[in-house]
Amino acid sequence: MFTYPPQALFDRVIPKSKIYAHAKPGKAVKALFVSSLGEIVWKYKLSPETINLPARHGVSEIQVFDLSLKTPELHPSVLRTIDRVIPFPILFQLTHGDRIRFAASWKRPSEADAAKWVIEASYLTPWQAASDARPPLPVALDLASLYEQLIRRHLPLPPRPGESLKEQVARILAIEAKEKACQQIESRLNREKQFNRKVELNGTLRSLRAELSNLHSS
Repeated sequence: MFTYPPQALFDRVIPKSKIYAHAKPGKAVKALFVSSLGEIVWKYKLSPETINLPARHGVSEIQVFDLSLKTPELHPSVLRTIDRVIPFPILFQLTHGDRIRFAASWKRPSEADAAKWVIEASYLTPWQAASDARPPLPVALDLASLYEQLIRRHLPLPPRPGESLKEQVARILAIEAKEKACQQIESRLNREKQFNRKVELNGTLRSLRAELSNLHSS
């Protein structure tokens, strides 16, 4: 998604065995690692030493991982497993053939244990040509504000004026929940035979769609 400065290049292969040792994934997740994931490369390290931005609000480094995929799709549990092992924010660059897509989770330091990170939400961009031009890193005053800007570029909806990242993510999660609820109501409507019950379900569906429209509005 971005062109990273050459001085931030780290370029080290991470053996899957190291991920397994720290994450202790089950057999099903290990099988997904083997079947769908090739090499894991710790490509860039964005830190005060490499990009001359100070740490702030617990964000002392931002990592960029390159993942070469064996298959076009990667199960979310694979990314989540890697994300949980690394106690820093991570941006993922997923490549398959001549295509690339990007993934990122909004992570924050745990309030109970500052050494641990909590994953609030994860997002994946559509595929694009790997040869597409990429912009430089956005201008930022510190690593925390840079991380916020990087995460926002992965989100499926733009922010409202003055909307914080926390509020934006909460709105997107609410949209996802209500879209799921709409699908469930529509499925029940298709099966329902009683007229009175259909009327009730249609009313619920209209309310949900109105709430969705409000959440989507800018």
